[in-house]
Amino acid sequence: MGFSGHLVFARSERPLLEAPVFDGIRQELKDRVHAWRPRPGGWQTFRFDHGLWESDHLSALVGWTGAPSCVAEVSDSDIALVTGLGTDGRRWQAWLNVDNAAALLTEEPEDLDDLSLWVGTPEFDAAVRRKRAELDVEIPAEAERALAWAAAAGTPAIARQRPRLEELLRSQETFAENLFGALLDELGFPQVGRPSPER
Repeated sequence: MGFSGHLVFARSERPLLEAPVFDGIRQELKDRVHAWRPRPGGWQTFRFDHGLWESDHLSALVGWTGAPSCVAEVSDSDIALVTGLGTDGRRWQAWLNVDNAAALLTEEPEDLDDLSLWVGTPEFDAAVRRKRAELDVEIPAEAERALAWAAAAGTPAIARQRPRLEELLRSQETFAENLFGALLDELGFPQVGRPSPER
């Protein structure tokens, strides 16, 4: 079983869990929220178990931090839907592990009684390929919006980033969480420093 929940990325000099939007979470649940190693500049990533994050939290978090933020909704580590929001209210979204997303988003026939009889059939495979093609068409625009969002957050804008970002959005990893970290790297956010070797 993989991870299902939300990865929240934002900038603050204070711990993100101090944001008023999280006041309604009981302390014992807050204690289970896992923090990734912070990035330089106050950038923090927190992993929330399923059920602790609501869609309207993102705008509240951007308002509290005064900086762009994003959240990845992860399903069993197979896929993630990333939503970014800037201080100007502009949003962007992108799928991670787009091949898995295509299979999940493919609409099943209305007259189907047993999904297991359809999955793996030539008709299913063709439907997944069509959905994958639909998602692929959106990737360049998603990459452009994500780069604009990152630039508004203060990351360096590099023209060559877009092809590499598109390649990442088309790539496949065992754990979608790893792709989320790679996405933040590719968007130019300061990378997590390596721990100092023990003396």
